[in-house]
Amino acid sequence: MTELLSDRRIDEALRELSEWRRIDNAIERSAELASFPQAIEVVNRVAERAEAANHHPDIDIRWRTVTFRLSTHSHGGITEKDVALAGEIDHVISDV
Repeated sequence: MTELLSDRRIDEALRELSEWRRIDNAIERSAELASFPQAIEVVNRVAERAEAANHHPDIDIRWRTVTFRLSTHSHGGITEKDVALAGEIDHVISDV
């Protein structure tokens, strides 16, 4: 069963996910890519991973800046699903 993370566990996770920050009941990261097509490539790669995990981030695309926001809405906050997908998103961004 998926459980909400404690504040302590979220803080620990964010130390490992240095580009992410906590905003209310979610974690968020923005990345500026070299071009709009590259930003779309990142979104497409993240979409594949999110679909495979059945856990979908909120995504905002502004030209070449992409913002990802993660929260397990069914649980009302941050769970290990969010932390895991944040790590996947970091890998996608670093690989592009």
